[in-house]
Amino acid sequence: MKIKEVINVLEEWAPLAYAEDFDNVGLLVGDSQEECSGVLVTLDTLEAVVDEAIEKKMNLIVSFHPIIFSGLKKLNPKTYVERTIIKAIKNDISIYSIHTALDNHKRGVSNQLAKRLGLINNQILITKKDTLEKLTTYVPEENATELLEKLYEAGAGAIGNYDHSSFKTEGQGSFRGNKSSKPNRGEILKDNKVKEVQLNLIFQKHLHQKVLQALYKNHPYEEVAFEVNSLENKNQDIGMGTLGTLENPMEENSFLELLKEKLGISMLRHSDFLNKKISKVAVLGGSGSFAINEARLQKADAFVTADLKYHDFFRSEKQLLLVDVGHYESEQFTKNLIVDYLNEKLPNFAVDLSLTKSNPVNYK
Repeated sequence: MKIKEVINVLEEWAPLAYAEDFDNVGLLVGDSQEECSGVLVTLDTLEAVVDEAIEKKMNLIVSFHPIIFSGLKKLNPKTYVERTIIKAIKNDISIYSIHTALDNHKRGVSNQLAKRLGLINNQILITKKDTLEKLTTYVPEENATELLEKLYEAGAGAIGNYDHSSFKTEGQGSFRGNKSSKPNRGEILKDNKVKEVQLNLIFQKHLHQKVLQALYKNHPYEEVAFEVNSLENKNQDIGMGTLGTLENPMEENSFLELLKEKLGISMLRHSDFLNKKISKVAVLGGSGSFAINEARLQKADAFVTADLKYHDFFRSEKQLLLVDVGHYESEQFTKNLIVDYLNEKLPNFAVDLSLTKSNPVNYK
C-alpha cells in the first residue's frame, strides 16, 4: 500500500477542504508515492516521535498538529521543528497533519471530548458556512431518474440525516446544433424542443469534482447544461465545537471534579461560580476563546476548552462557567480516534499509537 492510499482514507473521512484557512494540513514531509510500511499516530511530531517511527519501522507519521505551521526559509538544526524535519527526511519518513480538518468534523476532536464527559444529544457548536454547493441541471424527462441515482451515488442530495434529496421542475428545453454537433435528440441545424426536467441538488463542496464527473458521465446530452452555485447556508455536519447535555444536572463543583476524573488531570482554571446546576455543556478541543460568545448565545451552562487568557474569563458575563482544562488535555483522545478509524478502514495494516509524551506543559 502506498502512502497516498492511506492519505485517501484519511481525507475521505476528514476532507482538507474544511480545514481553516490559517492552517497547514496535508502531507508536509515526504513522497505520497512511496510504499507505506506502517502508520504511527501522534498529537505532535517531535524528534522522539520520529525516533519511535524508526524503531517501529513505520515510515508515515499521522500527526494531529502540523510540525510546519509557518514558512521555513532554512533547514538548520537550530529549532525542534527543523531538527524533527531533518531527521524525518534523512530516514525517509513522511509526516501528514490532519488538524482543523478533524476539528471541523461532526464526530471529530470536540465530539470525542464530549463523549468522554458523557454528554448526550450532541450537535455542532459553531456550524461552518460556505461548505455547501447546489447543482442545477437539465435532462430529458425519461433520463431524469437514472441521472438522479448516479448523482446520489456521487454524494449529491445529502442533507444532515437525509439523502436522496432533490427538487424537480418540468419544462421544455430548446437547442440547435451546428454541422459539427452530434445531438442525442433532434436534428442538426434545426430548432429542437425536448420535454425536460430541471434537477436541483445540494452537496458538500469537497465532492465538487466527483459530482460533476457523475453528471458528465451519465447525462445523455453531448453538451451538458448546468450551474453550480456556492451557498451561504450553515452546514449542520461541519463546524467547530460540540454542544450537548449531561444526563443528570450537576453542581458546579461536582462538574469540575468530573472533568478532572474523565480527563485525568489534577488542576484546571475556571471563572466564578454562578451557583446554578450544570446541564447544557459546550466543549471545544484546543484554543477555544473565539467560541465563548457562541457558547453563551446557545445558553450553555458551562464551556470547556483551553488556552483562555486572563481577560477571557470576564467574557462569561456571569452567564456561564468557563473552564480551561489545558490544550493537550482537551485534545488527548484525538489520536485514539484517528487510530480507531484507520484500524477500521485498514484492518490488516500496521497502525500504532505513539507512546511518546508530547505534552510540553508540566504541572507541580
